[in-house]
Amino acid sequence: MKAKIGIILQEIETVLSKVDNNQAERLIDEILEAQKIVVCGAGRVRMAIRGFGMRLGHLGLQAYTLGDSTVPAIGEGDLLIVASGSGETQTIFDLVSIASKNKSKIAAITGSPESRIGQLADVIVKITAPSKTKAVDNFISVQPMTTLNEQCLGLFFDAVSLKLMDRMGETHDSMWARHSNLE
Repeated sequence: MKAKIGIILQEIETVLSKVDNNQAERLIDEILEAQKIVVCGAGRVRMAIRGFGMRLGHLGLQAYTLGDSTVPAIGEGDLLIVASGSGETQTIFDLVSIASKNKSKIAAITGSPESRIGQLADVIVKITAPSKTKAVDNFISVQPMTTLNEQCLGLFFDAVSLKLMDRMGETHDSMWARHSNLE
């Protein structure tokens, strides 16, 4: 088991070490400037970004996850953050198109900046995770399907949250005060 964990951690380090710090900082700037933030993704990517949307709320930001019943209309001054490894997921592309038409800014976390979603994005953070069937820089993951991408997204979003805490002067205690008490 330890050997498998070691391989997973090594793969995550390989992918996340290539994230452009300037792209990540631009994402953070856009988050801090946004009036409202909506996050979305499909499949397991949705699970990773959903946790990030929750954390943004814990930071005191007006943040929502697409699909929740309380998601408001977005437009100028707002930010839609999408995660799509391919940048071609049709349902996510359709949502990005709608948000763009409503003058919302778009931030895309993707492995394919040249994709349809990437072309509509105002901010792109490139996270290129290979799969068991698709190599990146001669590197193929031992993990099934797009598992490595989802793991990297979760950790990337946690790192963004830490940077936001620093920039906003937030602490564990201030964030806990905003955490649901209905558990």
